[in-house]
Amino acid sequence: MILADSNLIIYAASGKYPNLIEWFAENKPIVSAVSLVEVLGYHKLNADEKEVLENLFAELSVIYPSMEIFQKAIALRQKRNVSVSDALIAATAIFHNLTVATHNISDFDWIEGLDIIDPLEA
Repeated sequence: MILADSNLIIYAASGKYPNLIEWFAENKPIVSAVSLVEVLGYHKLNADEKEVLENLFAELSVIYPSMEIFQKAIALRQKRNVSVSDALIAATAIFHNLTVATHNISDFDWIEGLDIIDPLEA
């Protein structure tokens, strides 16, 4: 199973990547609740963009971080300067044995044992 990073959600909702929209439909990735905050919490989001993003999120399963995920995210941040969001997304994938789908491979490629794909490069 696949956990989609926030950037893919933004790219899919933009309408500029029709292949990515097909990829979402075919793969039905899961998202972290962290992505809800990252994507819908963007301060310059207009009403139309918000509606498109909310519709996309409505089609996806959302995983909320548990205490174990928070502990793994802390351990990741102790190893390297990584954003809280990326640490929580990676920790969620590790805890649930999911592959991270992202266009920002370098945000995650240093994490041992984490499977990563870039659907935009496929």
